[in-house]
Amino acid sequence: MRLATALRRWVSLGFVIAGWTLGLSPALAQQYVDYPQNLGKVQPFQLSGVPKWATLDMDLRERTESQTSINYQSGNAQVYDLTRVRGGLEVRPLKWLTGYIQFQDTHALGLPLEFVAGNMRDSFDARQAYLELHVSKLKIFAGRQELKYGDERLVGISDWTNNSRTWDGFLARIGDKNRLDLFSTSVVDVNPTSLDKHGDGLTFHGAVGTIETWVPHTTIQPFVYVKAFPSVTGQQGIKGSETAVTPGAEITGRLFGWFDYNALGALQRGSYSNESIHASVGYIKAGYSALRVPWKPRLRAEYDFASGNSGRDPKRMGTFDQQYPSNHNAFGLTDLFGFQNIKQDRINLDLNPARHLTLLIQQEWLNVASVHDNVYSGPAGVVIAPPAGGFLSDTLGREFDAAGKYVFHDYWVVNAGVGHFSPGGLMTQNGHGAPLTIGYLSLTYRFKVNGSK
Repeated sequence: MRLATALRRWVSLGFVIAGWTLGLSPALAQQYVDYPQNLGKVQPFQLSGVPKWATLDMDLRERTESQTSINYQSGNAQVYDLTRVRGGLEVRPLKWLTGYIQFQDTHALGLPLEFVAGNMRDSFDARQAYLELHVSKLKIFAGRQELKYGDERLVGISDWTNNSRTWDGFLARIGDKNRLDLFSTSVVDVNPTSLDKHGDGLTFHGAVGTIETWVPHTTIQPFVYVKAFPSVTGQQGIKGSETAVTPGAEITGRLFGWFDYNALGALQRGSYSNESIHASVGYIKAGYSALRVPWKPRLRAEYDFASGNSGRDPKRMGTFDQQYPSNHNAFGLTDLFGFQNIKQDRINLDLNPARHLTLLIQQEWLNVASVHDNVYSGPAGVVIAPPAGGFLSDTLGREFDAAGKYVFHDYWVVNAGVGHFSPGGLMTQNGHGAPLTIGYLSLTYRFKVNGSK
């Protein structure tokens, strides 16, 4: 029954999109085919004062955002600017040794402090600082660094956020197209007014394989992630430790040049205080590209699932821990929900009306997986806790998005978009019923400086 309902939704929306795009005017663009993609080139410069063993780089981004009802409450309309400045220095003193350090300075201008999220502001701080040792097909990274795997739905830097995410620790990479990553790290906690640092010890570990040559036009990525937190509080208020093990795999491929797919599945087992963890997650995406049709339309359907607590056993944790994902546009451009206790049907259409212009139109239908568990935000915070007996409805709502990206003169990237979320029964019945519209316009420019030859 649910599958039939989803199919009706996708088919009907397909006709709506097809009709709407006939009159679509060129817009500024964003590439969402496999988020996140950083379109636009890094502009190279040469300067005689820079030694040949060093490279300077800069990343500048400004984004104006508008929200009509922050926290789903009428009257909370805000317009503000998110600014981000990053600068880095790479040094190569030896053939087998590279060092990199990067600062960042981020601000949320014009937004009242009560609405400033932790990922919006970080006054001048060290974002990356690592050494890379490389010998043949072995690389070892030590220090503050990025971790990104697959579609970044479980481990990614969340580049859309103003601060973005890094880790302190160690990473060993063995191989090339077929490779194995082994890491032991701890995520960096951003403090907007003092130096960023991670918690005590290394708490996030993983082994990720990447196989690119076994199956033509296909990448297979098996993984195991381990979270080991020394102090957590369970559902019954009992304090203890957490050990969560998440094995799974992601596969991405293309068939016949026009059909592409991406799927991920993972289980989660372990202990959380005095509770046993039994959770799961998965998604599947399938797309068709009409490469010989004007604007090269690409239609994609998607289904996502992340388990939630059933409420039947207080010593069983059924909520999937989303790890450290890049959640932007995972559940709509408004970025309201995380990959925990959620189900989604989605259809989207990508268009390429010009070489440097990409457009996106999409529709999502969102529900909770369990009415006895919380509604979770993108950073995994609790948006709404269920009443005794659970929510009366599982419907979070639906969202429509339209966005675009334009790359000007190869290096200047302009983004614009709007997302409108219409709350469903669960939201309206629990004091979060105001419709929310988010619009944005941003500009990104990156360059690097090497010594002149």
